[in-house]
Amino acid sequence: MKSNITIVGGGILGTSLAYFLSHVTDKNILVLEQAQEVAFHTSSRNTGKVHAPFLYDPQKKKFFAKAAALGFEMWETYAKQKNLPFKRDGVLEVSLDEEGTKRLEKYMSWGEQNGLKKEELKLLDSSEVSRQEPEVHCQKAIFCTKDASVDYGKFTSSLMEDAKQSGASFLLSTRAEEIKDRKDFLEIKTNSGTIQTDFIINAAGGMSIDIAHAMGVAQDLTDIHFRGEYWQADNIYNNLTKVSVYSVPKHPEYPFLDPHWIVRHDGRCEVGPNAVPVFSPYGYNFTENIKEFPSKIVEMLLSGAAKMLFDSQFLSLASGEFLSSVSKTVMINRVREFLPKVDQSKFHTRGTAGVRASVIDSAGKFVPDAVIKQGEKSIHILNYNSPGATGALPFAIHVIGELQKSGTVKISKTKCGPWEYDKILEKI
Repeated sequence: MKSNITIVGGGILGTSLAYFLSHVTDKNILVLEQAQEVAFHTSSRNTGKVHAPFLYDPQKKKFFAKAAALGFEMWETYAKQKNLPFKRDGVLEVSLDEEGTKRLEKYMSWGEQNGLKKEELKLLDSSEVSRQEPEVHCQKAIFCTKDASVDYGKFTSSLMEDAKQSGASFLLSTRAEEIKDRKDFLEIKTNSGTIQTDFIINAAGGMSIDIAHAMGVAQDLTDIHFRGEYWQADNIYNNLTKVSVYSVPKHPEYPFLDPHWIVRHDGRCEVGPNAVPVFSPYGYNFTENIKEFPSKIVEMLLSGAAKMLFDSQFLSLASGEFLSSVSKTVMINRVREFLPKVDQSKFHTRGTAGVRASVIDSAGKFVPDAVIKQGEKSIHILNYNSPGATGALPFAIHVIGELQKSGTVKISKTKCGPWEYDKILEKI
């Protein structure tokens, strides 16, 4: 089988890339996804939120902030066009102490820099919060109206069908096992045959670092996987709050988020996610983690991530996340700090866990933003995690813009469904 461009990874970003490439180029586009459906892993195993960009430092998380700012309108437009759920409900970000309140003030500044309007972002005192959400207790809170609840799995499936209509092909249950450079083309050995391709886009999420390393790219980077878990509340809590409630993270330099109170688009309420370190991008269970443990530990010890293994604060926080994994009470009690009415006995069902990868540089620090690395016949999208689903559409256009600059693709059309490629590219 032959293709001009092969996208490895059928998550929300890989599928968005296929959607736009199939619209704007005459190239033969192929997507490889090892799961039986697109968006099977992290892309649909998340909070299901279209995030407003007030949480993202406009300098350190520039890609994520810009993409999130554009992504809201793009997903809203697409949802209307396809009659998909898009519930603009807003979000509360609460502080419980003075340090958290200072962080909220910084978020207000970031939100303004990232393009949010004053009427979309309000700083509320405790009495104002109580009038809006009587069950929420806090010192202060940001209420952002530009936040929405969606189903990213449905979004991705719809994008796949649209991409197919434009000529893209998808091979599901197909895993890229080995990639070799044959001078005139790249050869991808899969579990179901061999593919020849001119160019590879690595959008493989939790496997993206491994694929980059196998192709001699980004050798100075490694990753750590974190499993985010959820507990679903009984129906008695479905009207406890009108909006989702997040608390300011106590350690923003680490990817450990205090679990949120999540109101989903269909009214279900959940607590989560935590961030439990695991040893595989598919580390949903003990067996998978034990299998990958030896090789992952060796990889970490030989990279900047080794510093994490001996960092006392990281290990302490990781232990706390492990406790929240084995103890429902520990998990729910984090939310009770701002939503005291919540009772752990009213949670009987675990939600769907997802695994995300955070990239570590050679100095042993977490990389804050998305990373794009180009090889001779490839481009690799690394560290594309939260709020990756929010910004997937505009970020895909940005990646294609990079391919356009390097001469890998030529744009033959600019109309992409309800959008104009050039106009989005200018903004991103």
